[in-house]
Amino acid sequence: MMTSRRPGPGHPDWLRTEERRLYSFAAGAVAADGFGWLDARGRVEPDRPTATWITARMTHVFSLASLRGEEDAGRLADHGVSALAGPLRDSVWGGWFEEAPTEQALWERSHAVGGIEDRAPGGLRKSAYTHAFVVLAASSAVLAGRPGARDLLDEALRVVDTRFWEESAGAVRESWDRGWTETEDYRGANSNMHCVEAFLAAADATGDHGWTRRALAIAERLVHGVAAEYAWRLPEHFTADWRALPDHNRDRPDDPFRPFGSTTGHLLEWARLLVHLEASLRQAGDPVPPWLHEDAVRLFDHAVRRGWSADGEDGFVYTLDWADTPVVRERMHWVVAEATMAAWALGARTGDDAYARHYDRWWVYADRHHLDREHGSWHHELDPAGRPSGAVWPGKPDVYHAYQAALLPQVGLAGSLAAALGNGSEAVPDERVTTGGGTA
Repeated sequence: MMTSRRPGPGHPDWLRTEERRLYSFAAGAVAADGFGWLDARGRVEPDRPTATWITARMTHVFSLASLRGEEDAGRLADHGVSALAGPLRDSVWGGWFEEAPTEQALWERSHAVGGIEDRAPGGLRKSAYTHAFVVLAASSAVLAGRPGARDLLDEALRVVDTRFWEESAGAVRESWDRGWTETEDYRGANSNMHCVEAFLAAADATGDHGWTRRALAIAERLVHGVAAEYAWRLPEHFTADWRALPDHNRDRPDDPFRPFGSTTGHLLEWARLLVHLEASLRQAGDPVPPWLHEDAVRLFDHAVRRGWSADGEDGFVYTLDWADTPVVRERMHWVVAEATMAAWALGARTGDDAYARHYDRWWVYADRHHLDREHGSWHHELDPAGRPSGAVWPGKPDVYHAYQAALLPQVGLAGSLAAALGNGSEAVPDERVTTGGGTA
């Protein structure tokens, strides 16, 4: 497999050390009702409610760490599974809250469950983005053999199948109110992209490759359809009938979840996911459309050409407008993490040394600018001059992107990272992919 050919950033020994360093930082995220938002020094921010998506992402990481043999990782993964099955789940209406609700919020809405406009912190809406990460966490926990994970996964897949999956569109709805009475008049590429990742993990955990085929349907719509139509710039925002909204949030371009313009990091993330999707289809014995590889290459090439050093400084800018002019120039840690993974995946897929050169360059950049050797983890955001910032993403909420970037080149290609690990792990019971299953 392709990794750096010299000692230092990106080399297997270096990656293993970084993987362990990130795990140690993440272990400090434990909160009573899940995993909390970590500040720049690795302390849980007490005034922030516990977010379900962070708890799910950390549960995924700890499940991977358990498969890697990290001491105490299994206990941490179990804590996450319990939180997702307990306080973060809506025991009345089903599904998962965006964050741990207060008793007051639950009381106020006990007789009025409608209202998709309830999107503020403390609100009780239910989003595809959050549910995608619940599926990912549960799938990884199943593959790691964690107790309670199978029940959590079965329930999460049932909710996704009945509430979010829209067969006629070959994609997922964005969000609902608490009581599932009203869905949002909006569709998002970001939530659908993470559903691709989650569905591939679910296929690995259940053996049901109907989830792989759903991931393919999403990729065909958004990448082979929309991105190709927009010259490999992917609009992120759509109406409920999938008409692109290229001006969405032009007045709030730095929105952390729905920014205006083209998001370079998502193009790189999509490129990597298409390679995982190929692997999953091969495992299923399904035909592999040639466009998966072709589109992955195009996404990667255009993202690098347009997004790297777009303002004359090293690094990937957060967003570009539709003429490729930088809009939000901050450098996000997750973008360079996804860049290294995309370069590695395409290099492993093709054997082309050009990807190895990109891989080396971006790991050197991440090591020099993002890794925080004093307080741990990575600086999640840098200003255009390369200084730690928090304009869009304050603190260091989780280690999901960075941990995966350190892990992927060490474990090889599969539909999901947990499956790549589990294929050679005695910790995973043999029945992990032969019981239960999704409803696709």
